[in-house]
Amino acid sequence: MFRRKARSQPDEPLDDAELAETEEDAASGSVGGPWDSDEVPDDGLPRVDLGSLRVAPLDGAELRLQVDEASGVVQSVMLAGEDGALELRAFAAPRNGDLWSEVRPQIAADIAQHGGTATEREGRWGTELVCQVQVVLPDGNQAVQPSRIIGVNGGRWLLRATFLGQPAVEIDTAGAWEDALATVVVHRGNQAMPVGDALPLVLPDDAQRQG
Repeated sequence: MFRRKARSQPDEPLDDAELAETEEDAASGSVGGPWDSDEVPDDGLPRVDLGSLRVAPLDGAELRLQVDEASGVVQSVMLAGEDGALELRAFAAPRNGDLWSEVRPQIAADIAQHGGTATEREGRWGTELVCQVQVVLPDGNQAVQPSRIIGVNGGRWLLRATFLGQPAVEIDTAGAWEDALATVVVHRGNQAMPVGDALPLVLPDDAQRQG
């Protein structure tokens, strides 16, 4: 969820607008994960430890790691199914900041520069981007790839989630995919990192033995 800044007067009762907003959040299901590693709920989910991300399995989806062939560095985590996919990347962010509001216009501008479009909409985690991006297919033909990009501000981290395929275009039926995002845990660590740097991902032990 988007974490709000602390109230300047924590003992002051909520006014009608704030109370309505809190009730709306609860009704929409926006209160919850993704979680910081210091706040993991006791939900019993088996999560795969990938360093900065801990990801629970999703029925009908395969957990994949995007690895840079030249450096061997894991760049992102993906849950991929027949009807769509969810790509996850985490970045260092300032404490109590809103890095997503800063990088969202940059992402939209980059997509536009490459001939695509990015439109803002309000979703489960606040403002997100619905994108249409030009891609080249394996046969050399061009096509339009839809995606939906969500940013979640956490404690010194930003989780960037990209839905591809059906959950990007059929948003009303993407509940299972969004629920999968809500179970993700981000482990920031205590190391000093420049804002915007990707948090390190690692292969699980069994994958390392297979490599």
